[in-house]
Amino acid sequence: MARTARPTPGPSGSPPRRQSQPLPVRTRTAGDFVKAFFAFVALSALLIGVPGALAYFVGWPLPHEAPTLETVRRPITASVFVDVLTVVVWLAWAQFAACVIVEGKAEISGIGMPSRVPGAGPSQLLARQLVAALLLVGASAASLTPGLSQIGTAYEDNTRGTVASAQQTPGGERVGEGQRHLEPHQQRMVDPARPGTGSAHVGEERRQTKFYRIQPPEGRHHDSLWEIAERHLDDGRRYKEIYQLNKDRVQPDGSRLSQASLIRPGWIMEMPADAHGGELVEMPEDSPEITKGLREQIREYDRSSRTPHRDVDPGRADQARDISVDQPARPSVPEPAPTTPDDRRSADSATSADASAFGLSEALIGAPLLAAGLLAALGRRRRAALWQSAMSTLGLGIDLTPTGPAARAEEALLVGADPAAVRDLDRALRGLSAALAADGRELPVVYAAWLTGTELHLQLSAAYGEPPRPWQLGQDETFWRLRRSAITEHADDGTAAPYPGLVSLGTLDEARLLLNLEAVPGIVSLTGAETDRTAVFASIAAELATSGWSDRLTLTLVGFGAELGALAPTRIRHLDGVAALVETMTAETEQRRAALSVAGHDSVLTGRTGQAQHTQRAPHLVLLAAEPDGEQATRLAELAADSGRLGIGYLIGTTRQQFPGATWELDVTPDGTLRAPLLGLELTAQRLPAEQHRAVVELFAAADTDGGTPGRADGQRAPFLVDISEAGRPAVYARLLGDYEVMGLETPDDDRGALLHEALALLLLHREGVHPRVLASALWPRGATEDVRDALIERLREWLGDDRGPEPGPGGGAAGASAPRLRSDATGRLILASSVVSDLDVLRTLHHEATQGRGANDPRTRERLLTDALALARGPLLAGRPQGRYGWLAHEIIEAQLPLLVADVALALAAHHGAAERPHQAMAALEAALASAPADERLWNELLRAAHATGDTAQLTTTATALLDHNATLSGGARGLPPRTEALLDELLPTWRGDVRRATAN
Repeated sequence: MARTARPTPGPSGSPPRRQSQPLPVRTRTAGDFVKAFFAFVALSALLIGVPGALAYFVGWPLPHEAPTLETVRRPITASVFVDVLTVVVWLAWAQFAACVIVEGKAEISGIGMPSRVPGAGPSQLLARQLVAALLLVGASAASLTPGLSQIGTAYEDNTRGTVASAQQTPGGERVGEGQRHLEPHQQRMVDPARPGTGSAHVGEERRQTKFYRIQPPEGRHHDSLWEIAERHLDDGRRYKEIYQLNKDRVQPDGSRLSQASLIRPGWIMEMPADAHGGELVEMPEDSPEITKGLREQIREYDRSSRTPHRDVDPGRADQARDISVDQPARPSVPEPAPTTPDDRRSADSATSADASAFGLSEALIGAPLLAAGLLAALGRRRRAALWQSAMSTLGLGIDLTPTGPAARAEEALLVGADPAAVRDLDRALRGLSAALAADGRELPVVYAAWLTGTELHLQLSAAYGEPPRPWQLGQDETFWRLRRSAITEHADDGTAAPYPGLVSLGTLDEARLLLNLEAVPGIVSLTGAETDRTAVFASIAAELATSGWSDRLTLTLVGFGAELGALAPTRIRHLDGVAALVETMTAETEQRRAALSVAGHDSVLTGRTGQAQHTQRAPHLVLLAAEPDGEQATRLAELAADSGRLGIGYLIGTTRQQFPGATWELDVTPDGTLRAPLLGLELTAQRLPAEQHRAVVELFAAADTDGGTPGRADGQRAPFLVDISEAGRPAVYARLLGDYEVMGLETPDDDRGALLHEALALLLLHREGVHPRVLASALWPRGATEDVRDALIERLREWLGDDRGPEPGPGGGAAGASAPRLRSDATGRLILASSVVSDLDVLRTLHHEATQGRGANDPRTRERLLTDALALARGPLLAGRPQGRYGWLAHEIIEAQLPLLVADVALALAAHHGAAERPHQAMAALEAALASAPADERLWNELLRAAHATGDTAQLTTTATALLDHNATLSGGARGLPPRTEALLDELLPTWRGDVRRATAN
């Protein structure tokens, strides 16, 4: 693994250019060999000499028979004392031997920080020094792995060939005694997880070149460069080295590797020299483990790498192929990265240009945490809107399906959202807080977090000792890291979110940087053009308003974003100007200082764990886009000087290069780069441009329940209705309510059947059409390449078949042309033909016809239509669906719509029976609906009225008892009846408080 040098400024302050360096080689000195010799002697004496001496001079120290009470009563002789001491020495030796094994394994395998042997502090330190000295002259990877090259020897200069910055603090300095704490302005937001990079220069010596053959897919899993790098190079980020080694080379099928995310089974990949693992193939001619055909393919591929265009001069920066993680290359059209194992974003290899053709926003697709938060908040808002409309006289007359820019924004959110990352981040942080509280430790101050596809790194303000397991120390004592695979779900014990002020700033390669605005002791300034600053502000505000890793916070916006209050009215407030902000924050700063003084806490973090956690103040984050004048800027700097410990954060947009009181200074460029030169930070900024900003607000405004009952917006599409007459018999009929069943098609006989059914269900629930990228991200949450996606769509099209045209007439006329049942519209979205119908489509059509169509003025027709509709409600949506599939339903509103729709049908039918004085039929309809919507208060209230209309008091009592039993089960007995239901019972059954409750208790 090589590490490139930091870029040097170009002429006239031009952007820095990456300079490639050859791989540094550390030469071994005579001192190294002396150290290794004495380490060998010491280890031999301790591991072999000590047990040999004990066995020779003392022998077996334990009794040869089980001790009795008489044995205990005997006096302690010198022999007994020697035996006891010998046992202690044996135990100490065993502990030291375990330390040597642990340290040796860590050194040889390069796992970084080794595991701790319980109670073996000094012993393990000695073992570490001896093992490191011994392996220093061997084939150890000590100089190439984090945390190992400094053991037993001094650090060398900063240009050593180690894993990127693995020996550096965020400020780029070595951590020594007396230098354990760095102020924020001294720190660099380096990526602790980014790997070293190797030169892609291809030399002439290839005697042991290693190759890998892309494996065919297994089920839903497809090979990717990321996972290949993770298996064979120990770090998925090194996929770029593999990509650069193989880019544009002719593969056995005649195609070429042109995009890192687009690889095909059977392709051959040349691997870096340090690759390892059983799936690799080396190229000695006598390799017996590979077939002759594969050997010929690899030999031909190996020859193709020797052509002149593959050679790279490592001394020329403009031709260097090695990837500088310090300053990543930024092509004009970003190249999609390969799929990470836990990454929700679809890596379907579509470029920005491809996305623009369909109107999808790459800004939203590239913001997985923001997208997941927005979708979750939008789902909650829509469910609230549905319930409000259901309780109103309008029934279910609203349509929450967006159109235009809002629809495209929602599709981009669906493609980009990574709910697994949000879940992992929330669980990891709350689990850390709970573990520290259990140990009686306070939360450390966290300045930033780096989130990758496999790990979470926290950057602390100072060294804080060993983290609780499963956390581990990172590149140094100011970094804690956790593998996402080690995150477990813990009991919901009410642990408060420890770091709710974390928010995404952007990405470096595939690592996402989250800055903890709450912890910054001072101001974070943001310079750049006003439109660029506003796009960054909008992204930060939207993510903080909807983040899933915070319980509560106050977000104050000044100078922009008054409309963003629609996202989270309880979190966001907007102030008119800087003067109002200064007045507000002056009062709040004084209040927080006084509250901390009274509580005896140093900061808000002190009380965020333990019993007092819910009494502590939530963070207050200020985003100021308006330019303050000189006096206001000075006052804000004074207020922010102590803001870190008070839980107040300031992000201020300005045109000044040096804003008063700015601890960290950021700059956003028109090409979307976020820079902080003093911090060594250069990211691809996360932004929410004005067009996407308006579209997201439109999504929430359409479901706004505070500004009145939501309704159909102008231009919104009409509901999809099917022909329910005998002539409208569908060609393909799918039952989605209850168990999933498809009629009219042959059952797929390959392993793609489950995917075909899932894709069909998604399309049936979106009659307006589904973007291919949305379909791919739903079916393959971990990502899929474009060719895999297109192959499935083609297979789905073949499975659904065509609708045949009319048969030839008596005169022998030509038959009508057939039409595919799956087609693409003008925008590229996939749409099902009207001959493909689901029971949900029929249910909606019957309800519409009964309430707004033919049955609106014909009671007999209405009764028949509503009865048929209620009979379709066989159970919940897609009951019994396979575990691990249909995860996209979490973002759908249909699972909230369906129970309300069924309840609306039953209420209309019960009202019809009630008007005809048929209370028993009304009760039957309501009870049938309760199977699908058991929590609907309206159904229970109407059931009580219908039972009362029967005139049978026993029947009414039985119904009231069932209601109380259901309510106790639903709330665990902690919540009483809704006020309207309680008032209705008082009216219909005045004795219910005594008779019914006694019967329930018995």
